[in-house]
Amino acid sequence: MDTIGHYIDGKERDGSSGRWTDVYNPALGAPCARVALADGADVDAAVAAAAAAFPAWAATPPLARARVLFQYLQLCQQHTDAFAELVVREHGKTLADARGEVARGIEVVEFAVGIPQLLKGEFTDQIARGIDAWSMRQPLGVVAGITPFNFPVMVPMWMFPVAIACGNTFVLKPSERDPSPALLHARLLREAGLPDGVFNVVQGDKAAVDALLDHPDVAALSFVGSTPIAEYVHARGTAGGKRVQALGGAKNHMVVMPDADMEMAVDALVGAAFGSAGERCMAISVAVAVGDAADALVAQLAARTAALRIGDGACEGVDMGPVVTKAAQQRIEKLIGEGVEQGATLVVDGRGYRVPGREDGFFVGGTLFDHVHPEMSIYREEIFGPVLCVVRLPDVGSALELINRNEYGNGVAVFTRDGGTAREFVRQVEVGMVGVNVPLPVPMAFNSFGGWKRSLFGDHHAYGPEGVRFYTRHKAVMQRWPNTASAGAEFAFPQMK
Repeated sequence: MDTIGHYIDGKERDGSSGRWTDVYNPALGAPCARVALADGADVDAAVAAAAAAFPAWAATPPLARARVLFQYLQLCQQHTDAFAELVVREHGKTLADARGEVARGIEVVEFAVGIPQLLKGEFTDQIARGIDAWSMRQPLGVVAGITPFNFPVMVPMWMFPVAIACGNTFVLKPSERDPSPALLHARLLREAGLPDGVFNVVQGDKAAVDALLDHPDVAALSFVGSTPIAEYVHARGTAGGKRVQALGGAKNHMVVMPDADMEMAVDALVGAAFGSAGERCMAISVAVAVGDAADALVAQLAARTAALRIGDGACEGVDMGPVVTKAAQQRIEKLIGEGVEQGATLVVDGRGYRVPGREDGFFVGGTLFDHVHPEMSIYREEIFGPVLCVVRLPDVGSALELINRNEYGNGVAVFTRDGGTAREFVRQVEVGMVGVNVPLPVPMAFNSFGGWKRSLFGDHHAYGPEGVRFYTRHKAVMQRWPNTASAGAEFAFPQMK
């Protein structure tokens, strides 16, 4: 069985804790590797390596940093299948879905290689007699990223390319459930010419997370995961004086108006609800059927949900793979049972799903509920599995009220042919990312990603221009050169004349 360790100061190592845990192939329901779990000493070593590398890397011209990232970009493009195969093996996604994840991560690297343009400051000549002023953005120092299991390639790429391009050094703590892609990132960055210590990986669990949160030499920390952990990371990190960007969970709705293109809406819902087995923070888990749309929508969804091709993501022709762990499978099936007990109509039941030849895999079949109400646990909780709930409402105003009442505000979509309805929906909905006839409105790399309410803790969204602002700090400079005799000390507050 493979062993997966840390990457510190340009070298792969097992670490000092002696603790290991199994990494599973979810389609087989069996271990495929062992990963080291860091202790405080491992985290200290990674942070020390990053701190030692920071002065030289920060002093490296942005163009030179961009050229290293450009080499890394080319290597990522050459190794797309290698990344995707690791995701399939350790996460369970289909190969096509995994390739899509890699492609979206690469887009952030493409953005980051433009860093010389993005770090330009502003200059004002002669703000007062003999005085010029300008601004500049400078790196923070050692920054860290704590990333989730559901996008083991893409979400780290939301963070470290921008952070490194800005002149910071980086420590990545990936999910221990699918840790291999982080090491492939490290190997490719080394091959691209990144100096030792600029990028480091510590594998691990909560012990590693807490060590990074408490480490005095970590200036900033990015996190993506569930809302309770995001809130914990934000509170503990900011209490220690760190800049923290913590993206949490979601309960994403898609509103289907009576005038919507029903075929388009059904296609969108099936892909957005069941793609990646629902293990996406942007997955649609609630379909809001408005007025006369409900009966036709549910009938078509039922047929499509029952016809999903479920199996090992490494096999051709599979729509949906397993969920990531046995515990996740059991939790999802428990919530399905609660939905039945609380009175929702179970249209398609995905419990007990078995794939021939993969009987021990962590599979859950596509599940569809109708007549779901907001007080039910299947509506309130982030299921993070292949479960779609249909809520029936009479009008778009009721839909907006429902969505705006929800504690989450990550993503939302509306499907309609009416431009006025769409415009007002976009203006009034209290959600950070909105799609109009687009089910997964994930911004491109040159925009920024982030939700509202309890889907984001902190002031900055991820990647794009917001990422550059998060990983740098603004410095304002005023300059005057002596060319006349001093007018003497001035005791009044200075005014520009």
